Amino acid sequence: MSKAMEIFSEIAPLKRVMLHRPGRELENLMPDYLEDLLFDDIPFLAQAQREHDYFAQVLKDHGCEVVYLEDLAAETVRLSGCKEAFLNDFLQETKMDQEVRNEVRDYFLSIKDERAFIDQTMAGVTKQDLSLPKNASGSKQDYPFIIDPMPNLYFTRDPFAVVGHSVSLNRMFSATRRRETLYGQYIFKHHPQFSQPPVNFLYDREDPARIEGGDQLVLSKNVLAIGISQRTEMPAIEKIAETIFSKEPSFDYVLAFDIGSERKFMHLDTVFTMIDKDKFTIHPEIEGELTLFSITKQGQGVKIVEEKESLDRILCRYLDLPAVQLIRCGGDDITAAAREQWNDGSNTLAIAPGEVIVYDRNTVTNQLLKEAGIKLHQIPGSELVRGRGGPRCMSMPFVRSTE
Repeated sequence: MSKAMEIFSEIAPLKRVMLHRPGRELENLMPDYLEDLLFDDIPFLAQAQREHDYFAQVLKDHGCEVVYLEDLAAETVRLSGCKEAFLNDFLQETKMDQEVRNEVRDYFLSIKDERAFIDQTMAGVTKQDLSLPKNASGSKQDYPFIIDPMPNLYFTRDPFAVVGHSVSLNRMFSATRRRETLYGQYIFKHHPQFSQPPVNFLYDREDPARIEGGDQLVLSKNVLAIGISQRTEMPAIEKIAETIFSKEPSFDYVLAFDIGSERKFMHLDTVFTMIDKDKFTIHPEIEGELTLFSITKQGQGVKIVEEKESLDRILCRYLDLPAVQLIRCGGDDITAAAREQWNDGSNTLAIAPGEVIVYDRNTVTNQLLKEAGIKLHQIPGSELVRGRGGPRCMSMPFVRSTE
């Protein structure tokens, strides 16, 4: 099997990861349209880039190869000659009349450098870029964009997820993020790095039910956890479970965590992450009312059973552990818990068992992690966190050690 992708754990030493360094797409955020683009505030780009570079350097300093989405996408269109095909698919997912589309197509094709071309697809296109009238393409007169920016791209976890040696190419919750998965589709199908052997796809971006990578946690070589959340639906979990059981034979169980559909929770990894073989972060607000289902293979389909035990006992049983420790985000202080969950105190990225990257701002949770024996690498995140995501959200692991 290809070693370009190999993920059988949340905590095994991280060897290769994909990031996206925030770019001009953040400078195309505007107060009037923040909600449509899933933002609550506008990060300061230069500072966000400094914070992101610090994050990347921590990964490199600990033996992890860092690759960038924008570089892989540019290499894909250059090495495979699929620039026009990518552009056609990209434009197909935008709403504009044919005359404007032709102008936009010519504009993109005039960008000869592949990396500059990819950066522009991410940044979006304004009417001013093309010297078009305010009512071009039938849009609202005061709306400045012909093609919206993609400011959520630095959360590389969500558009696709590696499980085992395969890829889940996800169907995103919001229309504003659906174009993001095009980069993954082209990279995994056309980049030479992933062409031999061809990538196994566990899910397709055209499938009807929604699923996102922040809800997908590989707890062990046998167990995948998936959140039922604002962004991921149960029919998607059932479908991906069927595919995983047939294409990734080491997996025997999918555990579906119903965390509710509130935006403040958003994904499973905003309220629950694995940080050591027997230790997990958890947001206290989901503990009491958490419903959990186990999914196993049954014939050509799956069997779904609601689990009745407490979360710690369920985890012990499926991970074959005598005991687990659930470390509460914010501890027992409800104010600290709410604040630090909002600032991604539960969204840790394990780079080795018991060793995680966290935002430095979540002081209460970080102290609790230290007291539990977890080694912390604290990164600044005052601007990055404005997009509502933490270190796990900002990283797409390709390879973790299986030794």
